[in-house]
Amino acid sequence: MASGIRDKVAIVGMGCTAFGERWDKSAEDLMVDAFLEAVNDAGMEKKDIQAAWLGTHFDEASVGKGAVPLALTLKLPFIPVTRVDNYCATGTEALRAACYAVASGAYDVCLALGVEKLKDVGYGGLPGGAILGQLNRFIYPNWTAPGMFAMMATAYFAKYGISLEEGKSMLARISVKSHHNGSLNPKAHLRREITVEQAMKAPMIAWPLGLFDCCGVSDGAAAAIVTRADMAARFRSDPVHIKSIQIAASSGEELMYNNWDRSHVEPAVRAANKAYEEAGIRDPRAEIRLAEVHDCFSITEAVAMEDLRFSPRGRVKEDIEAGRFNLNGPQPVQPDGGLKCFGHPVGASGLRMAYEIYKQLQGKAQKPERQIKDARIGLTHNMGLFPSNNLVSVCILGLP
Repeated sequence: MASGIRDKVAIVGMGCTAFGERWDKSAEDLMVDAFLEAVNDAGMEKKDIQAAWLGTHFDEASVGKGAVPLALTLKLPFIPVTRVDNYCATGTEALRAACYAVASGAYDVCLALGVEKLKDVGYGGLPGGAILGQLNRFIYPNWTAPGMFAMMATAYFAKYGISLEEGKSMLARISVKSHHNGSLNPKAHLRREITVEQAMKAPMIAWPLGLFDCCGVSDGAAAAIVTRADMAARFRSDPVHIKSIQIAASSGEELMYNNWDRSHVEPAVRAANKAYEEAGIRDPRAEIRLAEVHDCFSITEAVAMEDLRFSPRGRVKEDIEAGRFNLNGPQPVQPDGGLKCFGHPVGASGLRMAYEIYKQLQGKAQKPERQIKDARIGLTHNMGLFPSNNLVSVCILGLP
């Protein structure tokens, strides 16, 4: 049986730009900023890096095809560079590749960097998507991201007997919590608090999801430097270990059969279970101290809480209302503000999430009021595509 990568790889340096409408920076500028923070954080020089992976999704919105722009921009010294793309899990996929390369023994020090520059090309979430190509014309002729996740919200409300008013209130509390956390984070795009009333009365985007139920569009980059765990002490006294990185993708069953009820994301369940097994987590509700999840929409976060087994099935509303996932709660979720406040530059988001967990585990959140106490194990969760056909990554990070 495969042994996995638990505690074989450590993160020794990370960097993350401010996310937002970065008209002042090119994609290359953002890459440099994230990289310089990472190498300085690790206390190493770029000549120490033996291989690198670039995560970016949109060719026209970032640095073009291939990974050569990574080597050109960072002036990496003739090392192998590879571009990866796995929809919204692209940043985590870059980190996974770097970690597996180190765990295999092929390299000692690797770089993972994710970047996306979306604002320049006018990318947005409302136009019909071309992800499924010609299939969209026949299965989803009016497909939009808000529309697909809105159907998940109504399905969840129907399954668990939640009225529209109760459901809207539940989702609003998720957004209020994230906006509060984002208001404390100097790197977040949106840094203003909102109220439950504002969220519930906001303009409708796709019923029942309003404006504050949807994440924004932004630019940003993030980077991680990983090494063999047994050599991490050469670079720093407080490395963060990789406990597990797992990815699961839909097989198409959700679209082909009628036994999927739209109230959960099956690949999230599968990826989480594999990650917990590899990391030795038996009770994620009790053992995972904090998490960054893929809150592209507020309903996505609510459903993820149950898919990740932070809340029992059908009971996340109770946990939200009790403040379980608040910054000062038993299990903070989106302590940095999440996609809701950072936006979603696709290639960077997974590494941005890891950056927050990394800093929190080290006790180095930017402000004391953001620091989570007694944090030893954290989790990131990315979801690509949409509820009925998707891929999900789950990464568990922890102290040695």
